[in-house]
Amino acid sequence: MEMNIRDHWDMLSPETRHWLKDNPGCVVLPRTIAEIIHKETGITPDFDRHSQVSLSPEDLSFIRSKAEGDPARPT
Repeated sequence: MEMNIRDHWDMLSPETRHWLKDNPGCVVLPRTIAEIIHKETGITPDFDRHSQVSLSPEDLSFIRSKAEGDPARPT
């Protein structure tokens, strides 16, 4: 199953959202973050042959827009 961060954003803890916004260019999620997202949302993501989870272009765009819209981040 694809991660689909946009549809599950509100289910993520503030810490997880903060990590994603601080790492908006991360194309492949670290295993620990993928596991945290799984625990918080119930989504079982598709792992590639290297047991990694890649974010879709849509997820990357969504996370970047969240990161750019965060007033706490320096511009």
